[in-house]
Amino acid sequence: MAYTFETPLLKNEDTALMWYYMIEIPTDIADTLKKESKRVICTLNNSEPYHAALTPDGQGNDYVLVNKERRKKIGVVVGDPVFVAIKTDDSKYGMAVTESFTELCKQDPEGNQFFHDLTPGKQRTLLHLMRKPKSKQKQLEKALVIFDYLKSVGGQLDFKELNRAFKNNRFKL
Repeated sequence: MAYTFETPLLKNEDTALMWYYMIEIPTDIADTLKKESKRVICTLNNSEPYHAALTPDGQGNDYVLVNKERRKKIGVVVGDPVFVAIKTDDSKYGMAVTESFTELCKQDPEGNQFFHDLTPGKQRTLLHLMRKPKSKQKQLEKALVIFDYLKSVGGQLDFKELNRAFKNNRFKL
């Protein structure tokens, strides 16, 4: 079930928190969604839906972050009203995956196992890295580097090492 409401775009001025632009999710809606998962699919101003997380502020409020690209795409600034449609994300990873990732999981059982042994948060981070390139070829190359890296380190992910692997890879991403 999708919930809809209107709320202003907010900017968090507390620099101790690592997130700045967000929309507040009404408590009753957030509480209902969190019964299933804190992962949600959010649509702002009828734009493209995106995968997100309900982010608590430690004071009983929950927010969804809104990055610069999304704010620009929907044309909002702090204080502007935003029409929100939100529902529980029941996808396997809590985010969209590339075709190349799905195929690579089938073709590389060892890399697939190391990937799936990681925590869900690390999986989502790696899936995000795989989706960043625009071209399908670059997405595949990035996925190959990630799987090769995970196999070379026995699944012990170190993001600094992974960044070095990206820089030193045979594809030159």
